[in-house]
Amino acid sequence: MRRPTLAVVAQAAGVSLKTASRVLNGEPNVASATRERVQDAAASLGFRRNAVAADLARGGLSRLVGFITGDLANEFYSALASGIERELREHGLQLLTASSDEDPDREASLTGELLERRVGALIVTPAGADHSALRGEIAAGLPVVVVDRPAAGMDVDTVVIDNRGGTRAAVGHLLAHGHRHIAFVGDEPHLWTYQERSDEFLAAMRDAGVADAARWVRSGAHDAAAARDLVLELLADPEPPTAILAANNRATVGTLQALRDTPGGADVAVVGFDDFELADLLGITVVAYDAVEMGRRAAELAVARSADADRTVEQVVLPTRVVTRGSGERPPRSPAR
Repeated sequence: MRRPTLAVVAQAAGVSLKTASRVLNGEPNVASATRERVQDAAASLGFRRNAVAADLARGGLSRLVGFITGDLANEFYSALASGIERELREHGLQLLTASSDEDPDREASLTGELLERRVGALIVTPAGADHSALRGEIAAGLPVVVVDRPAAGMDVDTVVIDNRGGTRAAVGHLLAHGHRHIAFVGDEPHLWTYQERSDEFLAAMRDAGVADAARWVRSGAHDAAAARDLVLELLADPEPPTAILAANNRATVGTLQALRDTPGGADVAVVGFDDFELADLLGITVVAYDAVEMGRRAAELAVARSADADRTVEQVVLPTRVVTRGSGERPPRSPAR
């Protein structure tokens, strides 16, 4: 079956195409009897208005906002999407979400597909290294906001967290509990968040007088399985770490799996970057922040940019905090050197 067209509704109601269009688009100055006749015909035929086409036909923007996320299976990105959707709903806008799986080529392809659908704004968690191709769209009036990571090649509204401050606080917390052999297990090295967190980890360790901290840095923990393998490798070292800073929620889960499967693993201190479900019940110390608020602020900036394309570009940095729950407060198994 084909969906009935506006012309079919107009014919059934015995009115012109223009009158049917005015009724179904909620425009005024239509007689109540005529409006009721058109609405009854639309309902009986199962007609559904194409809101996107109607908005564009009137010279407006689509009420759809595109969001390209890193990985929808990750609860962090789900929280981001939730915050974005809640804010957009307050403005009569709807969210259209797609996942790049942290693949720059897929991100570029999804961006093109969303632009072809004439989204009214675009929110992106960047996976690629260069987004200058969007400059033309921005110049043409498309509101673009990036969240979690800044975009290279263009100056746009941005919402991130204090990655360096959170990392330094986590390292300081472990150092304060006597640890010197601290490992860092992070995501893919091309990601900005990995670079920020790993660079600050090494800087904080150098400031504490630990010159060889790089030997305990591992990357590639994009999922729990990869993180588990990396941590097992670290724990098999003749001089294993006494503490681990897991630089994202997936890395924390993989770290916990590796410690569970290793004799003496329960003695290793753990601080995870990103809170996650059941972390409080498991007693996992984390670097926490409000991911829902992060998404809400990104949506807020997109709405503000839609209303005023010439407003000053904003860079929002949300705070982080160390939440102590037990795993990050374990002392080292042997005296610190």
